[in-house]
Parts: sequence; structure tokens; C-alpha cells
Amino acid sequence: MDLVEAAVRTGRGADAAAHLTALHQAGIAKLSPRLAMLVSGAVGLATSGPDAIGFFEQALAVDRADRWPFEMARVELAYGERLRRDRATKASRRHLAAALETFESLGAKPWAARAAAELRVTGLTSPRQTIHNPAPLTAQEREIALLAATGLSNKQIGERLFLSHRTIGAHLYQIFPKLGITSRAALRDALADIAEPDQPPSPEH
Repeated sequence: MDLVEAAVRTGRGADAAAHLTALHQAGIAKLSPRLAMLVSGAVGLATSGPDAIGFFEQALAVDRADRWPFEMARVELAYGERLRRDRATKASRRHLAAALETFESLGAKPWAARAAAELRVTGLTSPRQTIHNPAPLTAQEREIALLAATGLSNKQIGERLFLSHRTIGAHLYQIFPKLGITSRAALRDALADIAEPDQPPSPEH
């Protein structure tokens, strides 16, 4: 991802494409989920237009991507930067804020400074400004979130709900920003802060 980003930022698109071709030919993404995330993120960096979005989302939907917080934050930052350049300001803030929080928690100061600078360009100075009130979860999202909070993997959740692990990852990718969090570790506390959905009225009434 470093080599591809360096090539893209210095206008050497052919070099970036050649590196990606080598990655695919070597089957690097098949070696581990971490490398799959980085390869998808690298492809997103080198892809122009709206097609890049799908590669960034694919990277973040990797099973238990939060096991590698620095790499995940790298992808969030690249995704946020692309969205901001494409004038999708509101959408970019969520990814930039997630990247900034992770970099700060890891003590990755140069990366945090870069994410903070990008966030300021969108009109915000703090990641906490991105979510004032958590968005409501659907019934399925809440069920997935509750299972994930117990420590179950995406595969285990999928087996219980008869869904693929990739579908579970995609749902969690939507759930985290709704709750204002960036990792599984924060799910339990975030869910505890949300009131149970209103119960339907009793037939007796």
C-alpha cells in the first residue's frame, strides 16, 4: 500500500498499476485477511472515479478488520481523502474521524496529524463532532451488533443468522458509524447506551 500510494501521489500511475498486477499475480491477498485488506485499499488508491469506493468498502469489510487497527486506519484515511476530493464531504468526515481516533490511540502522531488536517478541511476539528446522536439500528443490525459484542466472529454470527461472513462484515461496517465507534471492542458500551426499541402495545390495550 505504501508503494502504490507513493506512486499515485507522484503521478506514476503506470508504476502503481504494475505493482498491483504483481500483487494479484502473486496471490498476496489470499495469504491473510490483513493482506487482503491492504491489497483492496491499495487498489482503491490507484482506481479513479466512483469504482474506487467499492474497493475501499471491500477492504473495510474484511473479516475482523479491527484486529489490525493501524492498517484499518490507513484504509479509512485513504477512503476519507478520496471522498473529500470527490466533494462527498459529509461521507468523508466519518472515515477521517475514525482514522484520526485510531491513530491518536496508537500514538501514531504523523498519521494523526495528516488525518486531523484532512478533517479540518471538511470543516471539523474533532472526530467527536461527526456524530451528535447515534443513528437507529435496524432489527437485524441490532442482532448482529449484540452477537458481535459477545465476542463471536463474523463467521460464527453468519452461521447463526444464515448469512455469509462477508455480509456480516458489511453490516458491521454500517453499524460502527451509526454507533459512533470504530471497533468491535467498543460495541458493548455503545449498545448499553442505546435504549431498547419500543415494544408494540399489548393486545389487551
